[in-house]
Amino acid sequence: MKEESIKKQLAERPNVVFLIADDHRGEAIGAFGSERLQTPVLDSLVASGTACRNTHIFGALTGAVCAPSRACVHTGIPLFRATIGKDMTNREHSSVIRSDVRLMAQTMREAGYYTHAVGKWHNDKGSLTRSFEGGAKLHFHGMSDHTQVPVFDYDATGKYPKELEYMENTFSTELFTNAAVDFIEEYQEKRPFFLYAAYTAPHDPRTAPEPYASMYNKSDVKLPPNFMPQHPFDTGDMVVRDEKLAGWPREEDEIRQHMADYYAMISHLDAQIGRVVDALKEKGIYDNTLIVYTADHGLAVGQHGLMGKQNLYEHSVRIPLLFRGPGVPEGKQVRALASNIDIFPTVAGLCDVDLPAETEGSSLQPVLTGEITGIRSVVGSVYRDVQRMITDGQWKLIRYYRSPITNAGTERIQLFDLCNDPWETQDLSEDPSHAGTIERLASELVTWMQDCGDILQDKAVLPVTS
Repeated sequence: MKEESIKKQLAERPNVVFLIADDHRGEAIGAFGSERLQTPVLDSLVASGTACRNTHIFGALTGAVCAPSRACVHTGIPLFRATIGKDMTNREHSSVIRSDVRLMAQTMREAGYYTHAVGKWHNDKGSLTRSFEGGAKLHFHGMSDHTQVPVFDYDATGKYPKELEYMENTFSTELFTNAAVDFIEEYQEKRPFFLYAAYTAPHDPRTAPEPYASMYNKSDVKLPPNFMPQHPFDTGDMVVRDEKLAGWPREEDEIRQHMADYYAMISHLDAQIGRVVDALKEKGIYDNTLIVYTADHGLAVGQHGLMGKQNLYEHSVRIPLLFRGPGVPEGKQVRALASNIDIFPTVAGLCDVDLPAETEGSSLQPVLTGEITGIRSVVGSVYRDVQRMITDGQWKLIRYYRSPITNAGTERIQLFDLCNDPWETQDLSEDPSHAGTIERLASELVTWMQDCGDILQDKAVLPVTS
């Protein structure tokens, strides 16, 4: 009788298709007002689901923001407690997920879901092995040329010896989509599935295939209001790899070409996601599938004179987060503050799956359904030992440090009014009338850093003026 009850419960749960992109910033979807950016499939998911427009990454202690950010998504736990480094005292290399925490896919697997992984897994192989029962075209690197993609077939032992890695020449976005579509078409089990499909697009090299490569002419691309030839001060990581992708100072024409190429990668990705959606519809399971779309972080591409994601401006820390499927209202966009550690709890809530006790994120489900207006009063982000951020949704404080390791960086703060200055062009930190706001946010930052176990919590707010 108990076994029949479990089978009935599983049968009532939706399938899950969890899609995660690399470098896709929060506003870069046509439905969000990017008129020149063509994303009809993502637009349709926004129209038929709910978009969480104010979701931020927790951050990273390394220039490769991908890996620690994905660890936060997988575990629903702050970076400082989700990962270990190459040893227990080194958190600079935050790719290894602690073996004593359960991941989103692992939790779904334990709840009876068949779990299957496709594409990029920039964390340790052990965490993938305990999470997934199957997989295909697994990419364990941070990036690659999109037409030379080193991949593994799924290995149940979790060993993945280097000699079994092989090269694929199909464009990465199509390669991973092919594997996801094959899984959907071939799936025969009666229990629901959790399909995790992780793309390396729109990460550079931004070399979209035709006709997408020619879809955007740089002469038609409008520079954003916060374009700058160079950043006004040392952020602490000014010569990281990403920042070398364009010349100094930034030239308008070169940045327009980067933006055109970035848009082309996103439009190509959008079309491939459309193939996944079509496969669900052809299988007759679209309406009983929860589709989640997000990214590991955003990207500057010329904004604030920067090119990469190694900063805490909105273009780099705010990500898309779309839900579409059973239990999700249609055509809704919510502005509630959220962190990427809240994604796992939200997926679990929508699937009626119990969370592990160690999970620290909060479910956005009651926000989606309108029961409450928010789950957080503030949200913060970190970058290495040189930047910290806190925002209450209107006001945003960024705290910069000089690194004791590299001696790079600047001891200062910035204050932005996001409601009136969403592009973060006017630093109000030197305006005496905002001293009270700075003091309040500085106190919030101290509390947030202490709560999440930040390694810099003893240096949280000094100085509180720029």
